[in-house]
Amino acid sequence: MKVFYDPKFYEKLKKVDVRIRKSVKKQMLLFSKSPIDPSLRNHALQGEWQGYRSIDITNDVRAIYKKVQVREDIVAYFAIFGTHRELYG
Repeated sequence: MKVFYDPKFYEKLKKVDVRIRKSVKKQMLLFSKSPIDPSLRNHALQGEWQGYRSIDITNDVRAIYKKVQVREDIVAYFAIFGTHRELYG
């Protein structure tokens, strides 16, 4: 699946620890090859994130995306990532 990132996603990525950056890169590569890989724990969200989905980056860090139509393709548009607490309060 093609993957696009919100500019805020990149801004935050530049500021996090190198271990988190490596985990993001690893999980995004896996996601682009197999979005339903069980280790990603890909699932739909509810509440304020209704219509979005989440994948695991680490035990506590999640990345949130939405499937978006771009011309003839459906792409994953990653909006943000952060700890479970940062994202879901």
